[in-house]
Amino acid sequence: MALPGFIWMIFFFYIPVLGNIVAFKDFRYSPDGFLASLKNSPWIGFDNFKFLFSSSDAYLITRNTLLYNIAFILIGLVCAILFAVVLSEIRSRKMIKIYQTSMLLPYFLSWVIIGYFVYAFLSPDKGLLNSMITSFGGEAINWYNEPKYWPFILIVLGVWKSVGYSSIIYFAAIMGINPTYYEAAMVDGATKWQQIRHVTLPQLIPLITILSILSVGNIFKADFGLFYQVTRNSGVLYEVTSVLDTYVYNGLANTGDIGMAAAAGLYQSVVGCVLLIAANAVVRKLDDSSALF
Repeated sequence: MALPGFIWMIFFFYIPVLGNIVAFKDFRYSPDGFLASLKNSPWIGFDNFKFLFSSSDAYLITRNTLLYNIAFILIGLVCAILFAVVLSEIRSRKMIKIYQTSMLLPYFLSWVIIGYFVYAFLSPDKGLLNSMITSFGGEAINWYNEPKYWPFILIVLGVWKSVGYSSIIYFAAIMGINPTYYEAAMVDGATKWQQIRHVTLPQLIPLITILSILSVGNIFKADFGLFYQVTRNSGVLYEVTSVLDTYVYNGLANTGDIGMAAAAGLYQSVVGCVLLIAANAVVRKLDDSSALF
């Protein structure tokens, strides 16, 4: 049963690792194919990495990528656990299915579709939000030219899209908690909040730790669709919306420098791996049973 997934991972995750050699070459595509292009492209060492980090935007894109991901991890964690606890208190199976389906729907929507929905709300001319503002006597806002609003918009959208999937994981973990713990707490006179605080949350700590460690491993990767499609790649917003993934894409589209793009991808993977190992080491030192490996 695991064989198809295993083969898929080999072809799409492990074999492409060999392509990281492009990050150390001045890659020039040849009509003879990729292997010929790779062979004929000269070695340039770490020049692609120098180009990436010598840019004046290096600090900006690194800051944005880190801060957004930290916000997604922390706010997403709190919201996912909150929704999971609320779902666990619902006794109607039908209502649970309705809520779960409603919460999971955004997770399966493309950012292209969500981007159009967002534009319907924020369009400078006919957007629903501007119509509401002007109807109350306010002045319409050109949202796609106002960077100050977008950190909040992007964080809300990012959490909204992912919280449904995350809450299902925590909901499954809550359903697996032994009911006798709650029965003992009720006998001792614990309120519902005390049961959540002293029974539910401690039982979720191992799962929270593991998922947080995995999230730290992706802290240098940004959701390209969110930062590119939703913002419509507006140059005015680059100060708050430019992250490593969109910066590499724009650079690749403008210059066609495949080596620089490969260097950025390798940089993300290496830093993510180092952070994951470091986070796991810290957790293992604090609580060995909660560590990922």
